[in-house]
Amino acid sequence: MSRRSGILEFAVLGLLRESPMHGYELRKRLNTSLGVFRAFSYGTLYPCLKTLVANGWLIEEPGHAPEDALAASLAGRRAKIVYRLTAEGKEHFEDLLSQTGPDSYEDEHFAARFAFFGQTSRDVRVRVLEGRRSRLEDRLDKMRVSFARTRERLDDYTLELQRHGMESVEREVRWLNELIESERAGRDLKGSASGGSAQPSQQNNTSGAPGNLPRSGDTPRPDTPDDTTT
Repeated sequence: MSRRSGILEFAVLGLLRESPMHGYELRKRLNTSLGVFRAFSYGTLYPCLKTLVANGWLIEEPGHAPEDALAASLAGRRAKIVYRLTAEGKEHFEDLLSQTGPDSYEDEHFAARFAFFGQTSRDVRVRVLEGRRSRLEDRLDKMRVSFARTRERLDDYTLELQRHGMESVEREVRWLNELIESERAGRDLKGSASGGSAQPSQQNNTSGAPGNLPRSGDTPRPDTPDDTTT
């Protein structure tokens, strides 16, 4: 399984842990709630769902609204399929949440992991944040060395672009420092004391974070017509 497909599977499992959804609802949530997936092709979602069903982590069910099923029948279409997380899928997602390996520090995966920090234990959150900070500090050191070596040979606009890149990394490091301090002090993002893990209602709240989360792309793709079979 590729890293990108692994991130998508992780996000789908996390969203379905909240509630069952059909494919179109999932597409909207991935696009609007998790900015990291703005550059993902919608065509990758359905093979992902089929794989998760085949693995026993999801089950497919017909839509629950009787009027929807009747309307689909009269129009000669199948009712929309609703995807529900199984007990095995929940257990698998919780196992993924507990992992703190190098992949969790990378740009795309970190953004997806952070979006589900409300379902992650505090000790795991701290390890992921510290790993991300270490990764960015290494990146920043290399950027500074490169900048010092090449600044005499570059034009003003290229230099400004490099400065902007370094400043962006510096801002994220400062943000991570603040988050790590809050986690160690037992505070949630709103600054109040909390228990060992954040409550589910905080799960996709990144509004308190200065700057933007790392994203795989900043240009959203246009919505596609609803798929009547999902």
